Amino acid sequence: MGQKKPNILLIITDQQRADTVGALGASFMRTPNIDRLVETGISFTNTFTTSPSCVPARASLFTGYCAHNTNVLANGDRWSPTWIQTLADAGYQCVNIGKMHTIPLDSPGGFHERFIVENKDRHRHLETPDRAFFDEWDKYLANNHLEKPSRETYKRDVSDFEERLGAFVWPLSEKDHPDIFVGNMALWWLNKRRADCPLFLQIGFPGPHPPYDPVKEYVDCYLEQELPLPDVSKEELEGQPPPHHDYRDEMINYHSSKERGPHDSVKWISHPTSKQLHRLRAYYYANVTMIDRKVGEILDLLDRKGELDNTLVVFTSDHGDALGDNGHIEKWMMYDSMVKVPLVISAPRLFKGGRRAGALVQLMDLAPTILEAANLTVPRELDARSLMPLLREEISSIRDYVFSEGAPLWYDPTMAGPEKEGEIGRDRGDGTGFVTMIRSERYKLIHYLGEVYGEFYDLKSDPGEHRNEWENSQYAEIKNKMLADMFDWKLKSYYTAATSALPNNQTDNL
Repeated sequence: MGQKKPNILLIITDQQRADTVGALGASFMRTPNIDRLVETGISFTNTFTTSPSCVPARASLFTGYCAHNTNVLANGDRWSPTWIQTLADAGYQCVNIGKMHTIPLDSPGGFHERFIVENKDRHRHLETPDRAFFDEWDKYLANNHLEKPSRETYKRDVSDFEERLGAFVWPLSEKDHPDIFVGNMALWWLNKRRADCPLFLQIGFPGPHPPYDPVKEYVDCYLEQELPLPDVSKEELEGQPPPHHDYRDEMINYHSSKERGPHDSVKWISHPTSKQLHRLRAYYYANVTMIDRKVGEILDLLDRKGELDNTLVVFTSDHGDALGDNGHIEKWMMYDSMVKVPLVISAPRLFKGGRRAGALVQLMDLAPTILEAANLTVPRELDARSLMPLLREEISSIRDYVFSEGAPLWYDPTMAGPEKEGEIGRDRGDGTGFVTMIRSERYKLIHYLGEVYGEFYDLKSDPGEHRNEWENSQYAEIKNKMLADMFDWKLKSYYTAATSALPNNQTDNL
């Protein structure tokens, strides 16, 4: 690439599990274009989000700080990106197409242009309670006299709504689907671009976040094949901590949102059948394949324009989805299905591709990595660590632990109101509103603030996290060490951020 600054393409899907890329071992997946990135790039196979929830995860990624330092702990908390402005100040053309989930939703966030497309099933305006907000997709549907599919329409029109676990056939044409719409908008914009300055383009696909509603043609092949299905025992469910029982109860009964239907159109049930789980996963995987197709078209266009060779391509997601694993659905908890995400970085002229890196890394590590790729100064006080030494094969690891934290583990009916109805609550008033995960290669510990219970897993003997060993004296020594290391990490992080410019204090761009 010489001295020319690289273009940077950051593709973020929403709620995509790490085990959904064909070339990385998911033989049942059809992802030929993400597989291309795996072949030309470096796949980080142990990447963990800093929070299993959309807004906190993205706030962390775009600041380089953990959730306890961004003060963004739950969906609905205000935030706006910071290092995007650094790229803009350095001469990059900064554009967002699709989901960013800033709060407010239309915050400039340092971008020169934003073409905003948010959640598929955004039935209310929690993030902007004082005004309505309609994104590009809303306007497109309205202009074409189309009703936006949502929990209300699926509940109204699908006779077996409560049996489908949030999995529905997309009722409109393929071009009207939000993931196709975002992909097509990105293609349109790239075709129109004439600037000769370096580009930072963030493309945020709304899927495979529920409703799990792909176009039918993508679903059929998955319905016809065997898929990995969860196996959950009564003993496993009984051994889970109280917040997990509360969350399952909420997703099954959707207490706080009965009038409008369950959260994200997902009505969970206590004991789904293998047929129901197979259909759920088939629809989810089909949505990933839909996105993969658009990723391929975007890469092909950049190649035809002669820009792909000078582009650093990053493919990742904000967090995962349980899909029935451990008896749960969606996110908000600390199981690997929810906190582990795909991450592939491809820049063949910068790094040797076709490699897999098993080092423990965090989603927020993209902040200093991208800044360094753009030849910009990386703030020393960030919680994140650059992946550049791993990309250059200078070292094999950058940390002993990864962490994830947040508040949004369940719905809180006591918070219901005009702007809070059905939203995930910060705290129920019983001290369980803040949760921290510390995970090494072998062990995982989950700490609940103010509680005597917790979670502890030996991932070597129990990779599926089926046996909570919190009370097992065999692990007392390592558990106590991890607790001490967690507190030490958090105090160091607080201190470093407190003696520097906290990202959430920089509010001029909100």
